[in-house]
Amino acid sequence: MQEASPDRTRVSPYIWLLVIITVAVSLILLLLALQEITSDTKDETLATYLLLAGAVLLGSAAYAMIQTRKRVFRAKIESHPIMTTIECKKCGFKSTREFQRGDYIFKESEKCQKCGNPTIIAAIYREVKEKEKERFTS
Repeated sequence: MQEASPDRTRVSPYIWLLVIITVAVSLILLLLALQEITSDTKDETLATYLLLAGAVLLGSAAYAMIQTRKRVFRAKIESHPIMTTIECKKCGFKSTREFQRGDYIFKESEKCQKCGNPTIIAAIYREVKEKEKERFTS
């Protein structure tokens, strides 16, 4: 099975930029809150608001990064093999093989293995194997 291409699994540079700006602003707010607490005027209300805003922004930046990383891991696409079914017009013998470029339905294919008459491509489909559902015990 092939993995997804590297450009599909990367986090967008705009998201990185947004997270970096959010972290920078939250650090500035936290430093301003610390400065307000240690100053002589001590405006506790302003310090509390600055501390709260800095903590909320820092938490939202962390949450955004966690969610984007989860989404990147979910974005990996498994490719399933594409199969071609070949059927004999006369004896009804069926065989399957992997899809080849140029295959299409009702195209004449190789000779039948049983009777030697020409065969046609009857179906082209993707073979999907169902995954077992994981059960979580609580």
